[in-house]
Amino acid sequence: MREIALGYMPLVDAAPLIVAAEFGFAEEEGLHLSLLRAASWSMLRDMLDIGHVAAAQMLSVVPVARALGLGGGTELLETPMVLSLNGQVIGLSADLPDIGFGDPVATGAALRGLGRKLRVGVPFPFSMQAELLTYWTERAGGAAVEVRTIPPPRMAEAMRMGEIDGFCVGEPWGSHAVDTAGARLVLPGSAIWSQAPEKVLATRAGWAETEPELAGRLLRALWRAGRWAGNAANRTTLAEVLSRAAYLDLPPDLIDRALSHRLLVTPLGPEAEVPQFQSFHDGLANFPWRSQAAWIGARLASRFGLDRAEAMTSARAVFRSDLFRQHLAPIGAPLPRASDKVEGALLHDETLPAVHGQLILARNRFFDGAIFDPFPLA
Repeated sequence: MREIALGYMPLVDAAPLIVAAEFGFAEEEGLHLSLLRAASWSMLRDMLDIGHVAAAQMLSVVPVARALGLGGGTELLETPMVLSLNGQVIGLSADLPDIGFGDPVATGAALRGLGRKLRVGVPFPFSMQAELLTYWTERAGGAAVEVRTIPPPRMAEAMRMGEIDGFCVGEPWGSHAVDTAGARLVLPGSAIWSQAPEKVLATRAGWAETEPELAGRLLRALWRAGRWAGNAANRTTLAEVLSRAAYLDLPPDLIDRALSHRLLVTPLGPEAEVPQFQSFHDGLANFPWRSQAAWIGARLASRFGLDRAEAMTSARAVFRSDLFRQHLAPIGAPLPRASDKVEGALLHDETLPAVHGQLILARNRFFDGAIFDPFPLA
């Protein structure tokens, strides 16, 4: 049995790592997973940098930002697998006017109508939360926001203390803020982009080539664990396991909201059903599309004044679809024929030819109808 240390943050989307350790998927691959919980994303990033962990659940933007020379750190990182899509919520203080739930355009216009800058907490400057928030506010009314970094478990406390007016955070910490700080949810992240890569498996660049057998075992264990976590029949069990003190240390019913895609908008309701709220497996969720990385690179280039084409090229190299293909093909995982796609172009789920057989791509839309072509000059 080979031991491997993995880092994670206490979030619902840590599920693939926890499931792999708890339900035998790692053991089937001859692995013992030592899961190390971090208190913040910066702490987890540093654990990975210094080699305290071999791999980690990571914000999808961090490895791309590192490749573009943003955010500090000493080690280049790469992404051989996506762990989850979406799972974020945007919420506001109950002190602000009620502006409804679920409509990005109307909500953006209402925020602009408040006539003042809003302090909005995100878990890390280089996060999908920050990218979705800025993309949405830029394109839906131009509301002024001041982004502040707050670790996810502190989001409710920061709102109670008046440090922030709102947040964009991964579950269950948005629901926790509803229950303990009276927050009001206004949007799920999936309403902004239905296929946003939220968390990824991150390793130091070159690790998978240095340890190919170990990397393969880990990717296969996590892929199978994600498939199990994405099965609705396992939802109750998964919520109970994630709720344990060693992991999220929160009530199972709070975690179940994200897993069931049914969110409590305010402490007294209503409950909202959110399609595509979060995915651990379905719709080829785990494949590290280079076009997803290119979108992140383009966003960072826009925000930080970098050359867009160069940023997209560097970003695409970070999402290692070649490693995913190498290690998942032997177990029959569905693989697309290309490693890029046009983002935002699917109105509905679509069945497509795969390397072997067929696969289903999930609906892929931006709220404003935008289309992102990863090869704009081709």
